[in-house]
Amino acid sequence: MFAIKNAHLHLGTGEVIENGSFLVKDGTFQQVNQVKDVDCQVFDVKGQTITPGLIDVHTHLGVFEDRVGEAGHDFNETSSPITPHIRAIDGINPNDTAFMDARKGGVTTVQIMPGSANVIGGEMLVVKTYGNIVDKMAIRTLSGLKAATGENPRKVYGSKGKMPTTRMGVAALLRKKLIEGQNYLKKLDEGKAERDIELEVIVKVLKREIPLRIHAHRSEDIATALRIKKEFNLDMTIEHCTEGDMIADYIAEHDVAVSIGPTMSSRSKIELSNMGWHTLPILEAAGVPVSITTDHPVVPIEHLMTSAIYAVKDGPFSESSALQAITLNAAKHLGVEDKVGSIESGKDADFVIWDGDPFDLRTDVVATYIEGKVVYE
Repeated sequence: MFAIKNAHLHLGTGEVIENGSFLVKDGTFQQVNQVKDVDCQVFDVKGQTITPGLIDVHTHLGVFEDRVGEAGHDFNETSSPITPHIRAIDGINPNDTAFMDARKGGVTTVQIMPGSANVIGGEMLVVKTYGNIVDKMAIRTLSGLKAATGENPRKVYGSKGKMPTTRMGVAALLRKKLIEGQNYLKKLDEGKAERDIELEVIVKVLKREIPLRIHAHRSEDIATALRIKKEFNLDMTIEHCTEGDMIADYIAEHDVAVSIGPTMSSRSKIELSNMGWHTLPILEAAGVPVSITTDHPVVPIEHLMTSAIYAVKDGPFSESSALQAITLNAAKHLGVEDKVGSIESGKDADFVIWDGDPFDLRTDVVATYIEGKVVYE
């Protein structure tokens, strides 16, 4: 047990407290800004800034390893365009150096998912960025099913002369598998189904136990995703949402959260030709919940805060909105807001001490804590 006092404290909720304090007990926050006389070690941070641990909602950390090239590419199972039974957890190397880069950059929680080569890519999970056994790092072992629209599946399978070769083919394959899932669910209800590892996770999506998280850059692909959401009554997030600004009000009608990024990357394909920081404030103004992502390793994970800085610089996007997009909003996007995302009593004591303003590129991380333990200093 220990206490922090005299912090410039960003709670992650939009509230900022001068000379803030909190107690850490059993790995959780307690007595936020109510610490008085306590019988424990007290750290006076003397006006340094503290934020919640940062959260990246869309990464390939550990399944697309740094420094090892092709040998570390475990994120796309390109033997078939439909692989719902693939699980990112089985491909993660927790010794990937990018996990340390994450902690050095103040990133304490990430969602790790398969890539976007396939129409349905597989299962994803949410982990803390410290540990050597993925099962113990995980805080949500099944956080969604990855799907993808647009150029990636078309190019991968079109080059092989296999379906899908068009956007129509992408949507058709996704619908076909969802319908197979509906039929399987009916057989399950009737007690007539044998176990099917591919359709088990499709059923979870159909029953809204987990969201379909769908890669969509262009506005027409976003519209297709929303069309499928409505057809099958799915819980869905839009991942990347690059041209979401073009149809912001329409997206707002569909009760989805979106991740934006990796906006610090180059416009390397047609889908990204309209990429820019303007997407964030336009979607926010329309009432769409937004998060910022690096899509690591497209943008290295340590630049999640850098991405938030550039979002504010190019504006109009406030510092409060940008910080929430990588803390509390991000936690809500992942369905883990009861555990992380803000400095509130009862939540995991994941926080970052900065030696200055986090929105100044010259500022460094002094220390990163996960569940009350120093994981970088």
